[in-house]
Amino acid sequence: MKRRDFLKAAPVAVLPAFLNGLSVKAFGASPLMAALAGANNDHVLVLIQMVGGNDGLNTVIPLDEYSTLSAARSNILIPQNRVLSLQGSTTTGLHPSLTGLQQLYNAGKLHIVRDVGYPDPNYSHFRATDIWLTGADSTQVLSTGWSGRYLSYEYPNFPTGYPNTDMPDPLAMQIGYFLSPVFQGPAVNMAMAVADPSSIYNLVGGAPDPAPATPAGDELTYIRTVAAQTNQYAGVITAAWNSVTTSQLTYPTGNDLGDQLKVVARLIAGGLKTRIYMVSMASDGSFDTHADQVDSADTTTGKHADLLTKLSQAVKTFQDDIQQLGVADRVVGMTFSEFGRRIISNSSRGTDHGAAAPLFIFGNKVVSGITGNSPTLPTNPTDNDNIPMQYDFRSVYASILTDWFCVPTTDVSTILLANYQQLGLVQNTDCTTGVHEINQQAGVNLISNYPNPFTSATDITFTTAGGHTMIQVFDSTGKLIRTPIDQEMTPGRYSVRFENEDYATGVYYARFQNGMVQQVRAMIIAR
Repeated sequence: MKRRDFLKAAPVAVLPAFLNGLSVKAFGASPLMAALAGANNDHVLVLIQMVGGNDGLNTVIPLDEYSTLSAARSNILIPQNRVLSLQGSTTTGLHPSLTGLQQLYNAGKLHIVRDVGYPDPNYSHFRATDIWLTGADSTQVLSTGWSGRYLSYEYPNFPTGYPNTDMPDPLAMQIGYFLSPVFQGPAVNMAMAVADPSSIYNLVGGAPDPAPATPAGDELTYIRTVAAQTNQYAGVITAAWNSVTTSQLTYPTGNDLGDQLKVVARLIAGGLKTRIYMVSMASDGSFDTHADQVDSADTTTGKHADLLTKLSQAVKTFQDDIQQLGVADRVVGMTFSEFGRRIISNSSRGTDHGAAAPLFIFGNKVVSGITGNSPTLPTNPTDNDNIPMQYDFRSVYASILTDWFCVPTTDVSTILLANYQQLGLVQNTDCTTGVHEINQQAGVNLISNYPNPFTSATDITFTTAGGHTMIQVFDSTGKLIRTPIDQEMTPGRYSVRFENEDYATGVYYARFQNGMVQQVRAMIIAR
C-alpha cells in the first residue's frame, strides 16, 4: 500500500495521531467540552457512557410501583426482597448488583436523577446517542458537542499557542476505543483520546504499541514517528503519571471500565489540569438487552446484572482510589446512556428501546439524595408504553456547568442553546474568580468581534500572516451562512463588518483560516 493510499483510507471524521506509541485521536470542540474547560477552578468531570440503552426500571427500582411492575415484567423483575435499600428512602431501591453504588449513596457520595430524557425521544441508538452528546433537540442536528462548545468559549484561542503556561495539558481526554463527538467544537477538536488503557503504559514506559507486520503496519509506524516529533502533550502526561508514587487500589479484573478509570485516577492525581475525561463501557458489553437480560432461573443474574456489577465495582474502586490519592474533592462523575427501556418486558426475557431512564452523579461534592419521584406507570401498560420524562438531560448538563464548573447562568444558556432548569446536583461553594479571564487570554488571539452580543451588526477583527485568508460564518447547526473574506492578503490586522441579515437570535461562529492555521470565535445575535 502506498503512503498516500494509506492516508486516504484513514477515517475522515477522526484523524489519528500517535505520540510515542500512544494511540491518540483528536476531537473537535464540542458544547460540553467548551463548557467544562471554562471552569473557574480545578474541578474535573468524568463521563461514563453506558452504551446500548440501560433498563432503568431494573436499575433504580420504584418500590411504590412494584405491584404494577410485577404485572408488566414478571419474567425479568428483581424480587422485592433482593432489592438493595437506600438510606432514608422507602420508595426507591437498587439492583442487587449495585452494592458499590449503594455504599456510595449511604455515605452521601451518590445522587440519583430519576427519569432523564427529552421531548419526542428517538429510539435509534445512533441518533439518540448523537442527541445526548451534542445537546440537540430531537428534531435538531448539531455539528458540535455540548462539552466542546464551552471549551471554545472558555479557551477561545485554542489551538493556536497551546499548550502554554496557563493551560499546558490536554483540555479533555477520552480513554477507550468508542469515539465520541461530545468533544467536537466549532473548528477544531478540543480533546485527545487514548485508544485503550494499555497505550498509557506504553507511553510512560517508552514502548510503542505493536504495529502489524504488513505494508499498512509499516505506514502506521511512519505516521507514529512523524506525529511523535510534534505532539507536545506526551511529556506532560508522562510527568503526571510518574509523579504518582503511591500504590493504587486493586481494581476489579476483567473490567474494562475499571481499567480506564484507574488511568484517569492516576492522571488526575498526577496534576493534569484536564477538565473532562470520557470513558465507556462499550468493551464490557452492551446494555441493549432485547433478549436474555436475566437468567431464567434467577432474575438477579444475567447480562444486565453482569454489566451493573462492572459499573458498580469500577465506580466504587475509582472513588476509593481518588480518595486515597487525595484528589476526591476535585472530581465528580456522571453516568449516562442513550435511552432507557420499555415498561413491559418481552417474551425473550428482555426489554426493547424506551425513553427516559435514571442516571447517577457521584463524588465527595455531590448533593446526596434523589431528584424526582417514582415514575407514574399505567395500571395496564402495553408494549408501546414508556416512562414519562421528569427531567431534561440538558438540565443535568446545565447544573454541572453552573455549580461544578462555575459557568454563569447566561453563558450556560448560550452553550446549551436554551435555558434549562437547574437541579442542584453538586455543591457550588468552590467557585473562584479570575481563572476565566486568564483562560480567555491564553494562547494567541487571531480573531475577535465587537460588539458581542450584537443586534444589527458586529465588526470581525482578524490577524493574518499573509497568503490565502478566509472568514466564514456558521450557525449553530454547522450551516455556512456567509463568507465575508476569501482572498489572498498581505500580513496585517484587518476588520470586516458582519451585518445581521434578519438571522434568528442565537449563537453563530466566525471561523478564521489562514493557510494551515484556523481559529473560531463564538458570536451572539441578540434581540
